Amino acid sequence: MPGPSPEPPPFQITADPAAAGQRLDRFLADAIGTLSRSRVKTLIEEGRASRDGRVVREPADPVKPGAEYTLHLPAPEPARPEPQSIPLAILYEDADLIVLDKPAGLVVHPAPGNPDGTLVNALLAHCGPDFTGIGAERRPGIVHRLDKDTSGVMVVAKTQLANDKLTAAFAARDLDRAYLALCWGLPTPGAGEIEGAIGRDKRDRKRMALVTAGGKPALTRYRTLQAWAAAVALLECRLATGRTHQIRVHLSSRGHPIVGDPLYLRRIPAIAKSLPQPARTALLDFPRQALHAARLGFSHPRTGAPLSFQTALPPDMQGLLTALDAATA
Repeated sequence: MPGPSPEPPPFQITADPAAAGQRLDRFLADAIGTLSRSRVKTLIEEGRASRDGRVVREPADPVKPGAEYTLHLPAPEPARPEPQSIPLAILYEDADLIVLDKPAGLVVHPAPGNPDGTLVNALLAHCGPDFTGIGAERRPGIVHRLDKDTSGVMVVAKTQLANDKLTAAFAARDLDRAYLALCWGLPTPGAGEIEGAIGRDKRDRKRMALVTAGGKPALTRYRTLQAWAAAVALLECRLATGRTHQIRVHLSSRGHPIVGDPLYLRRIPAIAKSLPQPARTALLDFPRQALHAARLGFSHPRTGAPLSFQTALPPDMQGLLTALDAATA
């Protein structure tokens, strides 16, 4: 068994006159560049910062010009998930982040029932032994998630700075995110908003539901991109909030559940009978929710440069559209 990981080399910074009076946590975060201010603040409070050899524990301590500041990082703790060689479709990667096209069927994070074979296991193997990760652990920063059977674009943080800034961007909805959903029926109007608080379904803890008390506000904007009679529609959905199963719950609440949804499609829609047999069979046999995270745009957490990524429908969803086109031509 390998021994514990050694602490990485400390950061040593000499304060120049322009830094006089700045908060210590802000000064160190700016000077280091790879740690967020909140992370530096925590390290200072843990007694890992010193000025001219004397420990400083106050993050707001004013910087003294000419003083030498040292910040010690703790040794990375091994991540509980083990690295596993799993192919990944990487769209973009740099020192701070990875953008990938997650396939349907891949669980994002280990959990009961899915202890391994997850995206986190794959990322640990992809990043290799030199990956320092988030906080004091060798782990990727999962700043947002896609359900196991939802495909599409995801961004993952590789540094604490990226983790903090991307998490804040998702919380503030300061990004561009669009999904493609194939739903039963034709929403009326063809474009609009669905609003309703979402909370845990009291009758089935695996499901979420619209609730009148105790839920979180949720707003989904949608527009119809294509329709096949009044039986099936391809929608673009944009999230003004980011609640668990939000698109699935909102569309289901309007009587337009997503094709193949194992949780929110409880019975075969009567409108399916209006479709020719080949298309009806393809839709009813689809083994997952027909939902794809098609576009993700955000500002780079370090440079501020705009980044945007878009992926085509995966083959299984594209096959549904092809079957519908052929059957209704």
